[in-house]
Amino acid sequence: MAGHDGQLGAVYAATSPDEVAAAYDAWAEGYDAEMAAAGYRHPTIGLALLARHLARGAGPLLDAGVGTGLTGAWFGILGWPEVWGVDISAGMLAVAAKKGSYARLARAVLGQPLSFADGQFAAVISTGVFTTGHVGAEALPELVRITAKGGVIVLTVKGTLWDGGFETALRKLPVEVLEVTAPYVSMPGEAAATPSRAVACRVR
Repeated sequence: MAGHDGQLGAVYAATSPDEVAAAYDAWAEGYDAEMAAAGYRHPTIGLALLARHLARGAGPLLDAGVGTGLTGAWFGILGWPEVWGVDISAGMLAVAAKKGSYARLARAVLGQPLSFADGQFAAVISTGVFTTGHVGAEALPELVRITAKGGVIVLTVKGTLWDGGFETALRKLPVEVLEVTAPYVSMPGEAAATPSRAVACRVR
C-alpha cells in the first residue's frame, strides 16, 4: 500500500519525539482543514465511548495528545466542563489555546513521566496518538497512574499496534477493558489509511 503524502507523510516519517514535534509544528495551522477533508473519525469515536462510560459532570479530564483541540468544544456540550490538554507540539497547543475550550494546556511527551499526581483525572482520552511512529504501549502505565480508581480511559489505537502487543500490555495493567470497537478506518478520504480500533477501560 502507498504511503501518506504531504504533512501527514511527514509526521509518519518522523523517527524521534523531536521530529514528531517539529512535523506537527509545521502542520498546525492547516491541520483542522486537512483532517476535516480526510473525514477524520477518531475524535468522534473516542467521544462516543467516553459518553457511554463516564458520567456527566465528572472531572477533570485529560485530553492526552490534544493537538489543535479538535475535540475541545464537544466536552462541554457533553457535560464535562473541566478538561486539561497536553501535547508534544507547541505549535498545535497554540492553535488549541485559541479555541478557549481547555482549562489548562501544557507540553508533554507521552511515554515519558507526566507531571500529574496519582489519580488526578476522572478520565483520560487520547485519540490519534497510539499509531505508527508516534506512541506505543510504553505510555500506558503513566496514563493509568494519573487516572483515578474507577475512572475511564479511552484510546484509539492503530490496528497493527493493537495486534502487535498493545492489547496484551493493556490487559496486564490494573484496568477492566469495558469495550473494544470493531476495526474502522480513521480517515476514509486518505487512501493509505489502515484500520484502527478504539478501546474504553476502567481503572481498578
